[in-house]
Amino acid sequence: MKFFLKKKYGQHLLKDKDIINKIISIINPKFSNLMVEIGPGLGALTIPMIKYNNFISVIEIDKNFVHYLMYNKQIIESKVKIYLDNALKFNFNLLIKKYKEKLRIFGSLPYNISTKLIFYLFNNYINNIKDMNFIMQKEVVNTLTANTSEKDYGCLSIMAQFYCKIKPLIEIHPKSFYPIPKVFSNMVYMKPYTKKPYQLNNIYLLKKVVQKAFSMRRKILRNSLKDLFSVDELNLFGIDYKIRAENVSISEYCQLAQYLELNNYSL
Repeated sequence: MKFFLKKKYGQHLLKDKDIINKIISIINPKFSNLMVEIGPGLGALTIPMIKYNNFISVIEIDKNFVHYLMYNKQIIESKVKIYLDNALKFNFNLLIKKYKEKLRIFGSLPYNISTKLIFYLFNNYINNIKDMNFIMQKEVVNTLTANTSEKDYGCLSIMAQFYCKIKPLIEIHPKSFYPIPKVFSNMVYMKPYTKKPYQLNNIYLLKKVVQKAFSMRRKILRNSLKDLFSVDELNLFGIDYKIRAENVSISEYCQLAQYLELNNYSL
């Protein structure tokens, strides 16, 4: 069966068996887990996962891949549930209600949807996700895991770490994929907080403050946040108005957003 990879889907298929085995080992699926794979492709991760789990659901947008999976003997003989759908629009509540378990989501994500997808999951299903193990572009993982004052620290770092504990796992060489991408990939582990470390009700106000601060990244806070906070208000939280956006911690950004919330700031 011939396959024509579609550029619009950003398809790069894992082919390195050693890496695949390492990924499965790291994910460490248990028989009782509700496993959900996004973008299974030809089943490089799905098929070896079958040995360890009986409740795998896969979401694939490409009809050709779905057709292949539906006629693959190993998948037919298992209990893999295949959904032909766009993961960015998929209703994960269908799985949550059916199995009454928290989701363990994994997959090798197309570079063009990786950040959109994780925020779709954060915004809609965060309370029903046990953990996520994704393969993504190395640069994106570097940003997701960056700490205050590091060069990759930015809006994505703050918003993702607000929701999850995030840990980079293994680097994956371009030669582990077909076709070979131009960049390295990383596997990243994301576990939603059961007890939130940051006190904030209105996530949209946090997003507003962070985006405003980083929209003028090289300017000091007095200038980048002047439409939201006075120097005296920044001082109130012990935040030096002469520092830049990358020097402000997630906790401090949450305090600023909470201050707006308490003062009835409207978006």
